Amino acid sequence: MSDFDIEAIRAEFPALHQEVRGKKLVYLDSAATALKPKAVIEAVSQVYERDCGNIHRAVHLPSQRATQGYEGTRKQVQAFLGAEKSSEIIFTSGTTQSINMVAQCYGRPRLSAGDKVLITGLEHHSNIVPWQMVCEQTGAELVVAHIDDNGEVPLERIEQHLKAGGVRIVAFAHVSNALGSVLPAKEICALAKSHDAISVIDGAQAVPHMAPNVTDLGCDFYAFSGHKLYAPTGTGVLYGRFDVMNAMSPYQGGGDMIRSVTFEKTTYAELPNRLEAGTPNIAGVIGMGAALSYLQTLDWAAVQAHEEELFRYADEALREFKGLRRIGTAKHSMGVLSFFLDCAHPHDIGTIVDTEGVALRTGHHCAQPVMKAFGVPATARASLAFYNNRADIDALISSVRTVQEMFS
Repeated sequence: MSDFDIEAIRAEFPALHQEVRGKKLVYLDSAATALKPKAVIEAVSQVYERDCGNIHRAVHLPSQRATQGYEGTRKQVQAFLGAEKSSEIIFTSGTTQSINMVAQCYGRPRLSAGDKVLITGLEHHSNIVPWQMVCEQTGAELVVAHIDDNGEVPLERIEQHLKAGGVRIVAFAHVSNALGSVLPAKEICALAKSHDAISVIDGAQAVPHMAPNVTDLGCDFYAFSGHKLYAPTGTGVLYGRFDVMNAMSPYQGGGDMIRSVTFEKTTYAELPNRLEAGTPNIAGVIGMGAALSYLQTLDWAAVQAHEEELFRYADEALREFKGLRRIGTAKHSMGVLSFFLDCAHPHDIGTIVDTEGVALRTGHHCAQPVMKAFGVPATARASLAFYNNRADIDALISSVRTVQEMFS
């Protein structure tokens, strides 16, 4: 698709063409989960209609086709992330499992008392809790580079922790799910490397808006969820630099991750199989491949220009409201607009705008420390995708105006 045709794009997403509460759906919750294009829905359906066989295990044709689709997606993800080897791509159930895998398979055997894991004040709970758990298991210390009043993490705060010594792992979000703040990932990875620390990036909110090149970033691990990238739920990716990940032992055992098993000893398979125990979400992974194929048909320069223009339009419109506070005003933001109204709790906002057909996320967004930093219990969050248009933003503004009128 050489030109950005918003109507043609919207036509590819069936869920947009429905009514909710008697109104046309305005979907502004893509940071929670993105809608799926027809190509993904059809790919998943085809697996169950035609190619329903288990992978890596049988010589019959349905199994062979399923295996080809599954492993074909691995190569697509390798290309999408700019990884050097397809064996550096591990399929998981999502970002949460990916980060837990790094914490348990890499962190737990290597951390000990006196070591530190550094995270930022922007993190989703999935990039906090796994590190708390592994620190409790090993005696290591979890330290935090806190955010400033704009919702940014100044690079010098990260550098201060690294210079203090003892940091073995630096884990951070590429883009904040609660605020949309974009962190300087390449610079953070370079700092971590210069202090002999491993870098782990939560890319869940980044991949819908950019194609991060892990080689250019210089990261050791990169994780994301398929369902935020227009792919099925229950799918995810962990990229790991080969020499780092190849030294990891699995934390789950079962089928397809072994070379040989006796009652006395098991020897494990090579990467990536060693870290993919059991029957995976085959249809979901094949659906992820379909999502990546669909995204390749788009003019990404035009997509990003559209998203940036829409973000500015929404931001400016929200700032016109008296009594509305934008939460998170980082200089470099994308995809997410969080706000708080003086007159109404965010949950009331979400309930009322739903009656207008507008789908928002309200709550702490699995980022309670972020809410605490800004002194709010929760926010209303509008999150954008390339299938949104100005009419969606106009509907949002109209529904927020309705909230203010009801509570004034």
